[in-house]
Amino acid sequence: MELRQLLYTLKIAEERNFSRAADKLHIAQPSLSQQLSKLEQELGVKLFQRNTSTVELTHAGASFIKHARKIMDAVEQLRQEMDDISQLRAGRVVIGSMPITGSHLLPYVLPAFKEAYPDIQVNLLEDTSLNLEKLTAGGGTDLSLLSLPLQEPSLTYEPIGEEKIDLAIPPNHYLADPGNRPPGGVTLKQLAGESFIVLKKGQGFRKIMIDLCRSAGFEPDIVFESNNIETVQSLVAAGMGITLVPRFIARAKRSELIPVYVPLAEPVPSRTLVIAYRKGRYLSKAAEAFIETFRTTIEERMKQES
Repeated sequence: MELRQLLYTLKIAEERNFSRAADKLHIAQPSLSQQLSKLEQELGVKLFQRNTSTVELTHAGASFIKHARKIMDAVEQLRQEMDDISQLRAGRVVIGSMPITGSHLLPYVLPAFKEAYPDIQVNLLEDTSLNLEKLTAGGGTDLSLLSLPLQEPSLTYEPIGEEKIDLAIPPNHYLADPGNRPPGGVTLKQLAGESFIVLKKGQGFRKIMIDLCRSAGFEPDIVFESNNIETVQSLVAAGMGITLVPRFIARAKRSELIPVYVPLAEPVPSRTLVIAYRKGRYLSKAAEAFIETFRTTIEERMKQES
């Protein structure tokens, strides 16, 4: 059994198609099929059930993939540790990020990291928080930018900062007039009965928003959902409803269809941003450097926003 055979098998399982897997691996499809057949003969079991257009894992295949992922992840961690021991300045770190957060924070973090560590390659992978947790747990990313609470028990994290949450409302909403707001600020309870525009399921901030409404004693009336936080805000600006928005995103500059952002009353709700990684995983010097750069950069941004 060879490491490349493990890599090939993992890619077939991921793509569920020999042709796509061969393209991603940059090898000819017959060579891929030949290596899989060789591996199956050595093991004495079939790893995949071949269909007309797709392939499915057999019971043995599912077990093989589970262990193959652990082996390949251990090989990568070993490589990273040896690089660190040899004091190589070069390295690579794979970062997972939620689109709504990464688009507003990473433009500040990545240039600072590149300036401090020009020889370290950063690969960025964007996905929903739920998918990122699974990828990080499986070794698909070294680190992922997420917010608490985490659902995946195999992950641990480094706290980065506490980001306040603002209310976003249409310009013609009665609360857009400061004279209509209570002296202590708008409370979440006051939003009961409002029409809410939220992110779709699988995105962490959707859960935070709904949990905040429920903790205030009401179930939000959801009238629209979107995968894109900018679409959510544009719909709010167009008068279709209200929403809650992380402050970094609320402060981002936009040219049109801008909602009115209103601070909420004390205690102001917030979300805890974290850099998550699998428990027990060796963190390379590149990964540790990225965490420290991220923390320092975000602290500066938070000071500016406060």
